[in-house]
Amino acid sequence: MRNKNTPINYQAVTNSINELNISNLSSATIREIVKVTNIIEGKTNEKFIRMEMGVPGINPPEIGTQAEIEALKNGVARSYPMLDGIKPLKEETSKFIKNFMNIDISATGCIPTVGSMQGGYAAFLLAANLDPKKDTALFIDPGFPVQKQQFKVMNHKYTSFDVYDYRGKKLLAKLEDILSKGNINSIIYSNPNNPTWICFTEEELQIIGEMANKYDVLILEDLAYFAMDFRVDLSQPGVAPYQATVANYTDNYILLISSSKAFSYAGQRLGMLCISDAIFCKEYDSLKERFGTASIGYTIVQRILYALSSGTAHSAQYALAAMFKAANEGKFNFLEDIRDYGKKAVTTKKMFLDNGFKLVYDKDIDKELADGFYYTISYPGMDAGELIKNLLYYGICAISLSTCGSNSTNGLRICVSQIQHEQIPVFEKRINQFGKDFPINK
Repeated sequence: MRNKNTPINYQAVTNSINELNISNLSSATIREIVKVTNIIEGKTNEKFIRMEMGVPGINPPEIGTQAEIEALKNGVARSYPMLDGIKPLKEETSKFIKNFMNIDISATGCIPTVGSMQGGYAAFLLAANLDPKKDTALFIDPGFPVQKQQFKVMNHKYTSFDVYDYRGKKLLAKLEDILSKGNINSIIYSNPNNPTWICFTEEELQIIGEMANKYDVLILEDLAYFAMDFRVDLSQPGVAPYQATVANYTDNYILLISSSKAFSYAGQRLGMLCISDAIFCKEYDSLKERFGTASIGYTIVQRILYALSSGTAHSAQYALAAMFKAANEGKFNFLEDIRDYGKKAVTTKKMFLDNGFKLVYDKDIDKELADGFYYTISYPGMDAGELIKNLLYYGICAISLSTCGSNSTNGLRICVSQIQHEQIPVFEKRINQFGKDFPINK
């Protein structure tokens, strides 16, 4: 550290980092970065620019909260929900998928889960038990770090690769090389991508879908940031363009749709696990042997989700049903408020770049990335651990891209969701001082 006269008390930051007892902050988890930041804030009473965790920063829609309040007043809290969800939510989810993805999935296959985290866990557990010869999942990285933690908890195998060098037609050869080994049971990715905000093209989704067909692999498409590619307007029901999806190219898919980001309803922990009609009733001998039931849909609902949580919060289901219904009827533009994430990304990204920072993932092949929930940065001459540590002294926190499966050893993920507009001048002042205190040798 060249300058100990930093915006946040130097000794307090140093002591807090030492308390965490992590030798290299590049390996710290999201929650560990949250913890050290909270410790520093508690000691200094200084508010940080929180860029480490993807917590929605927009109030939930009144449509949802009022529907949930009404459901609670009507007494739904007195009874357990059905494992596969309430009928209105299942039906509105099916319509929502048709209206905003142009994909047909019956209401039967639309199942509420305790956030997409639980939906993913259930799908991962299912995929690992479809075929004893296929014991490994494939992550198209970078990706959401906690999903790999779920695999570690289950003690299941996975492999991965950083997609940055395999965009477009290069993706075909890479997938062919991996899938031809015959041990892959599923492919997992997010689109738009956490942490890079890249979005797969139709060509790439077609490649993934055709490879799934060729090798009988299950695609687990994480749509946590549904329709948040703000370069195009995906907000009109039943009108193209639609949210891009692999479901146009294969029937071997499960979609994970979250209420947390696009609907700002994160606190109620509700997501939708949506299973392709073509595979919902598909049977596997290995499922029968492991769970006592052979079909995908029945096993997920009556065996896996039943064991994990016995359903998800009753009242929250009415909230999401109401928001889906209003969106389906064109009465609620669910993307209108959350476009603010893109605006904050434009502003803060420019401030980073003006002070010598670089973008790590900067293109969707030949197009500029969208501005949205996340972007990625590096600083010349610093590895990720050093950069995270140095930024803490300036009241800014972020996580390392290496924890997301990236090949980058110096990149950080930046999330704009928790930044308030009134904090942006504070952020600008701090990042300007960082740039002056760490001049780049040219």
